[in-house]
Amino acid sequence: MWLRKVDIREHGSRNIGATNTMRVLGKKLGAGALACDMAKGLIPVLLMTQSGVWAHAPLLCGVAAILGHTASVFLRFRGGKGVATSAGVFLGLCPIPMLIALGIFMLIVALTRMVSAGSLAAALTFGVLVYALPHPWPTRAAVAVVVALVFVRHRENIRRLLNGTENRI
Repeated sequence: MWLRKVDIREHGSRNIGATNTMRVLGKKLGAGALACDMAKGLIPVLLMTQSGVWAHAPLLCGVAAILGHTASVFLRFRGGKGVATSAGVFLGLCPIPMLIALGIFMLIVALTRMVSAGSLAAALTFGVLVYALPHPWPTRAAVAVVVALVFVRHRENIRRLLNGTENRI
């Protein structure tokens, strides 16, 4: 992070996301990274929604933001796990299911002190809610892909969760 002249890709989990930022640089900068990651998903979705260009433009723009975060061309197609950016995207597209999922995230993190467990539970909850509530099929398809991406990006965390060795905050 440029504020502290620390490259978080060289410390902790080496991930560019908010959790590693918090672990390496502290809660304040971690919260700032979380806010920025969510904003990079939410702001383009809201702008495209207001533009009225095309009905699916906000969804397409949101998926592009998620892919840009998880596979950045500036980082040789490496990046974060996409949880916060996805939360921002879907807060703009499907606010009710996302707010419920964020509540699940906070509850699981409070109970387990494991961000990965909260992220996975929230992603799964969100996916189920989007399919349970009336949403257009392109949104449902994008949600299925993004939930799968979140699980794939968390595969090492899932191994550690199953082994009982996952890091806590």
